[in-house]
Amino acid sequence: MAANKSQGSYYTLFLVAATVLCAGLYDISSGIGILLLILGALGMVASLLGMLKIKSLEGRTALKPGPGFMKLIGAGVCALGWLITLYGMHLTPSVGGRLVLALVGISVSLFGIIVVLPAAFNKNAVWKA
Repeated sequence: MAANKSQGSYYTLFLVAATVLCAGLYDISSGIGILLLILGALGMVASLLGMLKIKSLEGRTALKPGPGFMKLIGAGVCALGWLITLYGMHLTPSVGGRLVLALVGISVSLFGIIVVLPAAFNKNAVWKA
């Protein structure tokens, strides 16, 4: 993920802040939970602002602009698989039915990740120019 030291520092801050934020959400009913929630949110904002500050130091990206609609379709297929798995638990009370729906949802998500998204990103790849 990180190509240089400043990117690595802000990415580490992001990961730590996300962990602290989740801990604060878990124990939000106590004072320490609220404190962790606030600290985690501040850390997330600080990492975002730091990444935006160093964005201008990066060079040109290697990828040409690709078809945005295909990328949205790929993300939608992945989300659909997640929704099938999530709502499959509520559709049937049997363990076998839930297992089948979970496998169908995982298969749909993997189809989106392995087939649709690479096709969208490789459409205008640098090595095809």
